[in-house]
Amino acid sequence: MPQINPSSMRPVEVARLINSTELGFVLPQARIYRDFNRVGFRIAASDNSQNINLLKYIAWMYDQKHTLRDDVLGRSYEERRESERQRQAEQSLSGRDIGPLPEVGNLRRKAECEHNFRLFCDSYFQETFSLEWSEDHIKVIVKIETAVLSGGLFALALPRGMGMTSLAEAACLWAMLYGHREFVALIGATESTALEILDSIKIELDVNELLAEDFPEVCYPVAQLDGIANRCAGAENLRRYAVYHHPPGRHGRYHSG
Repeated sequence: MPQINPSSMRPVEVARLINSTELGFVLPQARIYRDFNRVGFRIAASDNSQNINLLKYIAWMYDQKHTLRDDVLGRSYEERRESERQRQAEQSLSGRDIGPLPEVGNLRRKAECEHNFRLFCDSYFQETFSLEWSEDHIKVIVKIETAVLSGGLFALALPRGMGMTSLAEAACLWAMLYGHREFVALIGATESTALEILDSIKIELDVNELLAEDFPEVCYPVAQLDGIANRCAGAENLRRYAVYHHPPGRHGRYHSG
């Protein structure tokens, strides 16, 4: 087992460690990214703001659990209902115009990854795919790239822990962000697994800084929703972006701004 420094761990390492106990899978990686994005420096490592201090993270989760319980038990039904009404009213009034799109951060990187799935994974998911690719991984990447760009079907099984789910999620994002495919389906073994995969994809669109930098036409409107789907109807410019700044068809070109 590799040496672990609980005071400075990458989010993917936190997920692997927590899910390595006898209890099995208990915490999806997407949840860790969401919590990190929500709490920020309060649980960040002191030596690297991109890493998590596991002890601080555990303490924060403990406080959240007990604070929420004490808050709910300490208020009457009328007080909780009024608090919820005020919260919804504030959400409705805020952020109706998401403003102009940012410029693309790195046009060259974006263009080079358009038809190269492996480079897309290496460029935008460096923490997820931090190890060297094996021959089996390369075979899968080539088959995925062919299926997305040219069509076709293939079935390929790999041992658990080889990262097939992560590759499938990245492939969905690659196909959608560049408009290689208009509709993409990613199927999970169970309903809960499928929801976790969908949540992971949404988290990447919301918190992945490199994707946000190069794909503002997609990531910027998503970020402005702050995870609240109901704000889609109230965001004045969101529908306009969906029309004028959507990812292109297979024979189009991506654009933003």
